[in-house]
Amino acid sequence: MELHVAVGGGAGGDGSESRPFGSLAQARDALRALRRRTPELRSERAVVLVRGGVYALQEQFVLTEEDSGTEGAPVEYRAASGEKARLSGGMALRGWRKVTDERILARLEPHARGRVWQTDLLAHGIRNFGKIESAESWAHSDPGLELFFLGRPMIPARYPNHGYMHIEEVLVKDGHSIHGVSGSRVGKFRYRDPLNRPARWTEETEIMLHGYWFWDWADQRIRLAGCNPSRREMSLDDSHPHSYGYRPGQWFYAYNLLCELDTPGEWYLDRASGILYFWPPSEDSSIGDGQAEVSVLRDPIVLRGAEYVTIRDLAVENARGTGIRVEAGSHVRIEGCAVRNVGGYGVWVEGGKAHTVAGCEICDAGDGGIVLRGGDRATLAPGRHAAVNNHVHHTGRWNPLYKVGIQLTGVGNRAAHNRVHDVPHVAIGFTGNDHVIECNEIYRAVTQANDAGMIYTTGAHPEEWTMRGHVIRHNFLHHSSGFRGRGCEGVYLDDMFSSAEIVGNAFWHVPRAILIGGGRDNVIANNIFADCRKAVHIDARGVGWAASTVPELVRLLDTVPYREEPWASRYPQLAGILDDEPALPKGNVVVRNIFCDADWDEIEDIARPHVRIAGNFEAGDPGFADRARGDFRLKPDSPAWRMGFERIPLERIGLVVDETRAAVPPRQLIEAGLHAERPGLMYRNKCVRPALVRIRLQNLGETLVRISGRICACNGDVVEGGGFAFELSPGRECGRSAAISVNSVPVEACVVADVDGRTECWTAAIPVEPAAVTGWCRRMEVAVLEPGLGKLEGVSRLPDGKAIEWKTREWTGEFCNIHDVLEKTGSGDAVALFRAHVACPERMKVAALLGYDGPVRFFVDGKSVFHDPDGTNPALPDSARPEFGLSEGAHELVVMLGAGMGRAWGVFLRLQRTDLEPEQAAGPCVLPVWVRN
Repeated sequence: MELHVAVGGGAGGDGSESRPFGSLAQARDALRALRRRTPELRSERAVVLVRGGVYALQEQFVLTEEDSGTEGAPVEYRAASGEKARLSGGMALRGWRKVTDERILARLEPHARGRVWQTDLLAHGIRNFGKIESAESWAHSDPGLELFFLGRPMIPARYPNHGYMHIEEVLVKDGHSIHGVSGSRVGKFRYRDPLNRPARWTEETEIMLHGYWFWDWADQRIRLAGCNPSRREMSLDDSHPHSYGYRPGQWFYAYNLLCELDTPGEWYLDRASGILYFWPPSEDSSIGDGQAEVSVLRDPIVLRGAEYVTIRDLAVENARGTGIRVEAGSHVRIEGCAVRNVGGYGVWVEGGKAHTVAGCEICDAGDGGIVLRGGDRATLAPGRHAAVNNHVHHTGRWNPLYKVGIQLTGVGNRAAHNRVHDVPHVAIGFTGNDHVIECNEIYRAVTQANDAGMIYTTGAHPEEWTMRGHVIRHNFLHHSSGFRGRGCEGVYLDDMFSSAEIVGNAFWHVPRAILIGGGRDNVIANNIFADCRKAVHIDARGVGWAASTVPELVRLLDTVPYREEPWASRYPQLAGILDDEPALPKGNVVVRNIFCDADWDEIEDIARPHVRIAGNFEAGDPGFADRARGDFRLKPDSPAWRMGFERIPLERIGLVVDETRAAVPPRQLIEAGLHAERPGLMYRNKCVRPALVRIRLQNLGETLVRISGRICACNGDVVEGGGFAFELSPGRECGRSAAISVNSVPVEACVVADVDGRTECWTAAIPVEPAAVTGWCRRMEVAVLEPGLGKLEGVSRLPDGKAIEWKTREWTGEFCNIHDVLEKTGSGDAVALFRAHVACPERMKVAALLGYDGPVRFFVDGKSVFHDPDGTNPALPDSARPEFGLSEGAHELVVMLGAGMGRAWGVFLRLQRTDLEPEQAAGPCVLPVWVRN
């Protein structure tokens, strides 16, 4: 039996190809009616063909037990062959016009005026905007209404646009400390922001802050209760304090501010008036009807108690909550679907048996990708849910932490042949018993956190000793380094998690490949570790810093019948654990692994006697086919074969072509290296201090990638350079540099790039220079001598002072430019002298931060201490740093600059103490620099 649905079909349709229904609900209801009238139809396969087009869902599409099929006669809802059917939970917005209200324009940045559009949501009939919530990611913060433009999620107006503000100092010293890390329980602190943007927020009424307030792995959205910009102090809503408190150095950003709507792609909703303001990313002169949509409907597709139903080749998008939700029932299959632009998870399976999510693409979800919850822990009956051959990427838009790419919970579920990448936290998480994680490819995971794993134990009480029997095999984990390169783990068994087999996996460019956090009975065998800083970590935290948690683990043992069947035979080591020093990490095994440029032995001394280590390949070339390109097949003559290494089916890892996936998309992986150097000298004749920032981009993927973007500062200005546009073939790399102004305050460098239509961002902190420095010398005595002295090679002392006519000059900027003076000398061949005096309150070591164009000599008290015959660009990091000692008292400093036929313009000059660490100097070094006249 076959029914048809098409855009434009209506109530008068009969479901035939010529007279289709207009909605899935019509087809469902018709199928129900047919089966009631003719029960024997239940023994026939039923297919609802959905023609191409956009279906705006006004209410949830729900399938129940009544809509079930059977094993021999399933029910299928699928897109017509070759057509794209989109089920949208959003509403297309119309009636856009440019903002003309002077009060609104006054709140916008000057460069944003004339670029921001508005439309009235109330006129669209939209009144439920959702709530602005204070919540932690793991407790679930709901984004409510969201905006999408041309199929991509837009960004609520925020500051900074990229990167973060920081806590400078907590204001309530209450002695709060966790594991020796000090902070405060009270959300009152002094913030660090070079531009002090909060001074502009005076008319904003509901400012939210999203921060990592104490740990890098725990975030929360909290309402800003008060702000004093003159003192740079903030206080947070104390009705929702952060679980761990607050500490200096942690980061956050602000959002829900109209005045920060200052870049393409940002939007703001005035909840009182219903006006939505938007700066579109396109350069078109107008926003076309239907180009922008807002999410309205929650959980658009729900299957509740249904059996033997397949949803195939449909796109679900632009919705609040979860895209497709499956509750109870059995043998539901979600195949070949695209779920994108949803506020929660892509697909959530809750209970039931043998549900499958296969061949789907899930991206741009506010939470994670796929959740599979099933099985009975009391009886160890498996759920037999499976996530197979799915492409999950760019998730965690709203809740970045603990909203997992693929989550397995319960007993006996499976994740296989998936590709998971560009996720802010965990790629595949698991908790419960007897799960299988195999043949998955994972990269660019844990991008917004640290102390987390690409494959990680997640869920309520994931550390229970009872959660056993997991198999993690034949996975390829690569190119993940944690938030700002601070590190992450490949497979992370946290807090005494036990009894996992980690077998036949390949780890490449993962800082720490496997971490066993005090657990027992784990097997690490037949894995490949290449270019991993640390390969295997095993600790004994149960008898160390985590010993206080052991009584709770003992208590949790009694929540399951671990000494009875089937538990006793399934996990024999568990039955007697309390009689075998349970807090010690016994029974762990590390055998037959290949370690190549990977420091593998990070085993705590107290744990080592309890670990069996044997037959590992630790030195030399194991004979990979092409390690540089990630081909870790072993050559026939590899010495690893002789030690008993078993072949890993690398060719079967990741996505595959099957009945749910017609083609495997080429891997897209851009590896970015962003390096920011310590701020240098003044940049030419501009009154700024630059730091040189370099970006290196390498295409490690399988397809040509077009990249365009800019190097900028999250809270500073670009002095020169920064823009770039490349086409990168696979294996190729390129780079660009820019000078960024820092102006004596901490700044974050940022690269914002469009990578084949998707915005990517990389950030790096610019190192703060030592505080023990003088200001730049802006007032000095100058003199010009003729004829010139060439490159000053033979000048060992200053000319007779009586023959020099000194004149005091003062400059508004840090660059002391005397080009105008040299032009007046006529010959263009002259020597320029700059003189200042410094008073030292004590004996000290000093470096002169000296920038210049042309041959130069530097004199201290008439003695030459530095000579450069060729000159240099003052902005470059190799600018001169003559170092010398100064005794207590006054000293004369003279810079002699060869004019070089008029090419020399002048100098930058200031002093820095080299015998003080930055923390020893309270602010700039008090060294008065003065002139005699």
